[in-house]
Amino acid sequence: MTVVRAAAVQIAPDIETADGTLAKVLRAIDDAAAQGAELVVFPETLLPYYPYFSFVKPPCATGADHLRLYERAPAVPGPVTQAVSERARARGTVVVLGVNERDHGSLYNTQLVFDADGTLVLKRRKITPTFHERMIWGQGDGAGLKVVDTKVGRLGALACWEHYNPLARYALMAQHEEIHVAQFPGSMVGPIFADQMEVTIRHHALESGCFVVNATGWLHDDQIAAITPDPGLQKALRGGCCSAIVSPEGAHLAPPLKEGEGLVIADLDLALITKRKRMMDSVGHYARPELLSLAINAEPASTTRPMTPHWSPADEHAEPAPADDRAPVLRVAAG
Repeated sequence: MTVVRAAAVQIAPDIETADGTLAKVLRAIDDAAAQGAELVVFPETLLPYYPYFSFVKPPCATGADHLRLYERAPAVPGPVTQAVSERARARGTVVVLGVNERDHGSLYNTQLVFDADGTLVLKRRKITPTFHERMIWGQGDGAGLKVVDTKVGRLGALACWEHYNPLARYALMAQHEEIHVAQFPGSMVGPIFADQMEVTIRHHALESGCFVVNATGWLHDDQIAAITPDPGLQKALRGGCCSAIVSPEGAHLAPPLKEGEGLVIADLDLALITKRKRMMDSVGHYARPELLSLAINAEPASTTRPMTPHWSPADEHAEPAPADDRAPVLRVAAG
């Protein structure tokens, strides 16, 4: 029997200083590891902070905030990832961290998975930013829709409303994830966001037959006031928190945390995966791959590609080329 202790970290970013959030992340890794956590999960784009300003301000008023986010957003790899890597290795913990990744002139909503030896084993970008987020981040690609082997087991990750894309979830399910990491911003929309989130992560646990560790962010009242002085808009930056750990049977393994900063800690008995899948394995005996399957373009997105050769008269009698042979497609069939 394999049992893994996991920690979901509900935490407030430091929105005032450039390095404050990183310091809080490193302390939280220490705190969780001191309580025996082998897996530590942080919220969506915690570092340096989620762009809450873009949810409550019109685009024409976000220029200074957006540029400040650019200034503080880490490159991957870089000094920030090095610091997290070293702390993960020192504590022997798997760490999943959400960051605003700066790649030259663009920002991305990026999930980073550090194995217990400090190795960065996955860097994936949110495939479709939601609503206001499209003014902030570029789009990710299918290269990040993969499950990685870590010290705690096979781990997959999605951010926020990517969980409402059933094909993205199925891509991970078909790779037999054992632990799924979900990350949401928190402190947004109100209680309905937390309620919807809970339904979403519990459903994925049941459907995938895996554990789900979900972490959401938190904003203190003074931080909300710093983002917007408008009392009406401040209401949009409260609620929406549900840090939780869910079993393959869809049950909470510890009381979810919906207010304040703190840790949700639970032991994951991986034997429960087989117990669930014995009854319903959605990518195995419960699947119909001859009827339904999934095709994934797993090629990393790029603005440069090999040039297409120029046409010549000899081409008139040549066999026709495929419509597009530049984008390899991975077919994922259940089973």
